Amino acid sequence: MKLVIAEKPSVALSIAKVLGASKMHDGYLDGGGYVVSWCFGHLLAFADPGLYDETLKAWSYDTLPIIPDKWLFSVERDKKKQLNLLCDLMKMKEVESIVCATDAGREGELIFRRVYYYSKCNKPIERLWISSMEDEAIREGFDHLRSGEDYELLYQAALCRAQADWIVGINASRLFSVLYKSRLNVGRVMSPTLALMVKREADIHSFKSKPFYISEITCGGFTASAERTDDQHTAENIRRACDGQSAKVAKIDTHKKSEKPPKLYDLTTLQRECNRIFGFTAQQTLDYLQSLYEKKLSTYPRTDSCYLTEDMRDTAEKLIAWLRENTAVGKGFMGNADITRIMDNKKVTDHHAIIPTMEITKCDPAELPKGERCVLELIEARLLCAVAQPNIYEATTVTLTCADHAFTAKGKTVLQSGWKEIERRFLSELKQSADAAEPVLPKLTEEQLFDYVTASVREGKTTPPKRYTEDTLLSAMETAGAEETPDDAERKGLGTSATRASILEKLVTSGFVERRKKLLIPTQTGINLIRILPDNIKSPLLTAEWESQLKQIERGEISAEDFMTGITDMIRDLIQTHDHPEKEYLPLFAKEDTESGVIGVCPRCGSSVVAKHKGFFCENRDCSFILWKDNPFFRSKKKQLTKSIATALLSDGRAFVDDLYSEKKNKNYDAFVVLNDTGGKYVNFKIEFPQRSDHKRKKGSRK
Repeated sequence: MKLVIAEKPSVALSIAKVLGASKMHDGYLDGGGYVVSWCFGHLLAFADPGLYDETLKAWSYDTLPIIPDKWLFSVERDKKKQLNLLCDLMKMKEVESIVCATDAGREGELIFRRVYYYSKCNKPIERLWISSMEDEAIREGFDHLRSGEDYELLYQAALCRAQADWIVGINASRLFSVLYKSRLNVGRVMSPTLALMVKREADIHSFKSKPFYISEITCGGFTASAERTDDQHTAENIRRACDGQSAKVAKIDTHKKSEKPPKLYDLTTLQRECNRIFGFTAQQTLDYLQSLYEKKLSTYPRTDSCYLTEDMRDTAEKLIAWLRENTAVGKGFMGNADITRIMDNKKVTDHHAIIPTMEITKCDPAELPKGERCVLELIEARLLCAVAQPNIYEATTVTLTCADHAFTAKGKTVLQSGWKEIERRFLSELKQSADAAEPVLPKLTEEQLFDYVTASVREGKTTPPKRYTEDTLLSAMETAGAEETPDDAERKGLGTSATRASILEKLVTSGFVERRKKLLIPTQTGINLIRILPDNIKSPLLTAEWESQLKQIERGEISAEDFMTGITDMIRDLIQTHDHPEKEYLPLFAKEDTESGVIGVCPRCGSSVVAKHKGFFCENRDCSFILWKDNPFFRSKKKQLTKSIATALLSDGRAFVDDLYSEKKNKNYDAFVVLNDTGGKYVNFKIEFPQRSDHKRKKGSRK
């Protein structure tokens, strides 16, 4: 008998159905020679320092560095039962081997191995490695189970990542919190990501806008421009010299160009596109995609590949044929599909690109939540674009002379829409338009004359760098350190496609970054933190190098021991070097902590509710009332549960909040958030829309 351990109950149920394990028990299923059970994500986490030694509960410089010789684990109360069950199942005499069926990636491997080693199990490990939850993919995966030994290095890389994050996070956070007497959250990847945003903000504030001027002439139904100048007097002189004069076509350059179709989606590119088109956060996109994967409608989400393997050619062809016949965007597909362009075995490591599965042929998209439907339709459109014909056009540059001054005009004539027509149809359904196209110039000939042209001067101003959106920040994270590394070096970056979303969410929930519409803006606390951090903690280059080393561990090119030695040496040096605060920065953190103190009365027991780092807690330890800042309800509304909102909820039972996000309608609205506490483990909320009598009140209570 084989014991199969999945990452989530929903995945376990899909696997059990295929294997014939239909008899349901409390926490597992069995039948057909299999026992199928599950984790709830990470059942085990590294223990807090206080569990190693009571003296480590207090934050003190004298107890640093904290580097465990033997790692201890903790388990949340509501997960203990499932953990104990898995340990018991592993010890069953009938179980001859354990099948690791957690997500096929670094983090999935860590989730399984922690439980396996915690239970002291020594039975053989087999690995299910699939990129789709379709029944056929599951069957094929079980027909070709791999040895767990093949994934030992993947586990070592996962373990190093987790240990490094713990060591850097615990020690650096305590160090700088103690030095500056303020609770500061420092992370191995989080802090360099924050540094990118702080630098961009500094560039924006230091930018000085300058005016510029462009002389233009209009003739024959089009406009041509002279070179830009900073001197308004020069531009006006050109205008006066040309206005009412004749212009001659001096030169016409026409080049035929071809724009290749885009590649298939990897996770980061999909997250960027979803942010740009729909306004989804990276975490929302990952959540929607994970749900589609579990519903068997899309392939594995956490991939960094943009290609498929040759064995998927037949599936891809069937998908494309179906999409062309059954979707609105598919009707814009002209010509033959070039499947070869998306096939490359050498560019697929663990998982291929994200594409829909054949299950979409049985699915009614209208029955999906709007967010999932948007993501699925975008993936479908990208598959069609990737195999469509190139976009071919003629680019024309016309040079005119007028009063001895040169002017140019550019235009584009589309010869073959190709994949751009699919993109246009997709965006038009969303009532969005593609990038503004260059104008089509009239038919012109060299030496052609235009009499009495109209001249003018267009004034503009140089603009500062744009603030990051999740789209542009994900791009910056993906390429961080690239400019300072050799051309032949492996591409480095901050985090991985699987972790970047959670990094951004942690920056927001920690109070270092706030979301304003689509923008990510560092708070003053975030800016102050980056000011005091040394380069080796906030450097994107160094952290990108660590990410590269984790990939090298997976490939067996460096040892886990060498990587961890580098991490621990860096932390020891950091603590020895920073034994006192920089006095000029102390005033930055001298203000009273606005996220602490009593904010209201507990609705359950009447005790005081106090604000702490992660939420608002009832002081009565026997009472379970907590308002978590990282709250699923507020996260789904793209808002954060702030101290002012929590105070209003406790005093009035409701708080007026603007710009709440509606997933169903994909737009924002203003409403009251009402405390709907039923006494359970988690506090619930509901929405109430303001009545006319509320309109006069809401402005004063806006949060």
